[in-house]
Amino acid sequence: MPGIIAIVGRPNVGKSALFNRIAGKRIAIVHDEPGVTRDRVSAEAEWHGIPFTIIDTGGIGLLRGQQPPNVIARAALDQVLLAVDTADVIVQVVDAQSGLVPLDLEVGARMRSSGKSILLAVNKVDSFKNEAQAEDFARLGYSPVFMVSAIHGTGIDELVTAALALLPKNLITPPPLEFSEDDAARESSGQEAGRSTEEDPLKLAIVGRPNVGKSSLVNALTRSDRVIVSPIPGTTRDAVDVPFEVDTDGVRQKFILIDTAGMRKARRIDDSVEFFSVKRAEESIHRADVVVLVLDAEAGITEQDKKIADKIVEARRACVIVINKWDLAEADVRKAREEEIVRRAAKSTHRDARQDRLTTLSEFGEWVQRHLFFLSYAPVIFTSAKTGFHLDRLLEAVRYVASQLKQKVPTALLNRVLADAIAKQQPVSSAGHLLKFFYATQVSMAPPVFLLFVNRDEILSESYEKYLANQLRAAFGYEGCPVLIRSKARPKTIVSQSHRKTGGNLRSKDSERPPESAPERRAAFHNSKERGTRKQPRTPAGTKGRGARSAAKTRARPPRAGSRRKPRGRR
Repeated sequence: MPGIIAIVGRPNVGKSALFNRIAGKRIAIVHDEPGVTRDRVSAEAEWHGIPFTIIDTGGIGLLRGQQPPNVIARAALDQVLLAVDTADVIVQVVDAQSGLVPLDLEVGARMRSSGKSILLAVNKVDSFKNEAQAEDFARLGYSPVFMVSAIHGTGIDELVTAALALLPKNLITPPPLEFSEDDAARESSGQEAGRSTEEDPLKLAIVGRPNVGKSSLVNALTRSDRVIVSPIPGTTRDAVDVPFEVDTDGVRQKFILIDTAGMRKARRIDDSVEFFSVKRAEESIHRADVVVLVLDAEAGITEQDKKIADKIVEARRACVIVINKWDLAEADVRKAREEEIVRRAAKSTHRDARQDRLTTLSEFGEWVQRHLFFLSYAPVIFTSAKTGFHLDRLLEAVRYVASQLKQKVPTALLNRVLADAIAKQQPVSSAGHLLKFFYATQVSMAPPVFLLFVNRDEILSESYEKYLANQLRAAFGYEGCPVLIRSKARPKTIVSQSHRKTGGNLRSKDSERPPESAPERRAAFHNSKERGTRKQPRTPAGTKGRGARSAAKTRARPPRAGSRRKPRGRR
C-alpha cells in the first residue's frame, strides 16, 4: 500500500491548487471563494517513479472552542481530522500574500498534536516581495520552510521529494527496474513467475439530481462516513473517488465509487462553483465503467431525471437505475397492495373498469422502464441507503452488468442471429432498395460495438439499428449495456492485386453501357477506333459491297435436298 500525504490549512490558501499540481490533473475545484472543498478528495500520484496517495481537505476555519455555524462546517472539519489520522505525512499550506494569521497558528497546533511528520509549504510566492514576507512563518516552528507557487509550479519538486523522504520505508515502493524485451513480453502476457495479473477496479459513478441520496448510498456501501451527508441540497461539490472492496464467495473484487454533485437544470445554476461541480459530474459519467442513476422514490421520475439519463445514453455507458428512499414509500405501497388484492379478488365476480394499480416491485420496475424508454435495457433496483434495503442486490446488478460488458460473441453465432433478424424485417428504403447482409463481427467491448458489412449502408436508419440492437439483446443478454451498431458498405468492384500492380483501371457498369444518342455513338466509335479496341473488317480495293451481296445471295439460296431447314418467308 503506498504512503499517504495530506494537505491541510486554513480556508483559501491554495490547497486544492497545490493538490492538482502534484496530482497532475484538474481534480479538485479551485475557486477564490473560501470553503469550496468539503469532502476528502484523494488521488493516486507518482513522483520520479515512486507512487503515493495525495489527499486534499477542506479549510480549518474555526478556533478551538468555537461552534460550527452549520452541519456542513462540522462535517467538513471531521473530514479534515479523519484525513490527518490516516495520513503518514502532513503538508500545512499557508498564504504568503496574506501573511501569518491566528488561524495558521491554530492549524499548526492541531497538526503538532497529531504526532505526524509535518512540512510547511508557503504558497503564492510569485515574486521577491512575497518571498521576503514568507520569513514571518518561521514562528510556526517548522524547518525547513518550502517556498512554492501552485499556479506557476515553482518549488513543487523540492516539497514532494522531502515529503516522500518522510514516508515510512515499508510504504515506499521502489521505481521499477529496466526490463529486457523477454521480460516485458512475460509481463504483458501475465506469465511472469511470482506475480499475478490483477484486474483494474470497477469504476461506478453515482449520479442524479440534488438531494436524492447519492452520498448516503456511498456511505452505506462502504459502511463509513466517507463523504459528507446533509439534508441541504448541493452539499457535495467535488467528484470524490472512494475505493472499497467486496468479498463474495471467496472472490475479492475492487470498486471505486465516484460520488458526484447533484445535477440541476442549467438555467438554475447561479454561481461558478456549482457550474464546475456539474462539469465534474458529467466528466465522471464519461470515465466510469458503470453509471448508477439514483432517483427519489417520493418525487418519482422528473424531467431533470430524464435529462441526466440522456447524458448517460450520449456517453454510451452501462447503467443501473436505483430508486432510493424506498423506506419512505414502503408503508404506503404495502397498504395499497392489500387493497388491490381485495379489489382484484372481487373483480372476478363483477365488472370493474378501473385499471390495476402498481403494487409489486416488478410492476414498479416496468413502470420506470416505460417512462425511461431510452434506458429500458437498464435493470431497476429499489434500495434504501438508510435501512440498507437491497444494497446487496445493487452490487449483484453492478457485477452482472460489468460481466455483460466483457462478453465476446462468437462471429458465427452473431452472423446467424443478424441474418435471421434482417430476413425477418427488412429496413424501409425510400428508393426501394433491399438490404443485403454479407457478414458482421464484434470490433470492441465496453461498450459492445458490432460492425456490419452490407451492400448499402445508407439504408440502415437509427430506428433499424435499435431494432438490431434489441435482437442482439434478446439473443445474448447485454442487460444494462448499450449495444452499438456500425455499418459499412461493401465495395461493388474488387480489384485484384495483379491489376493494381499493372496500373489498370476497371470501368464500372455505367461506363460500359453504350451511349444512347447518335452523337455519343459516333464519338465512342471514333475513340474506340483511335485506341484500337474495335476491329474493323478490311475490304479489298474494287470489291466494295461484295460481302453484303454475297450474304444476300446466301439468304436467298434454296435449301438442299434432304435438309430440314425451311426457306425464309414460309411458315
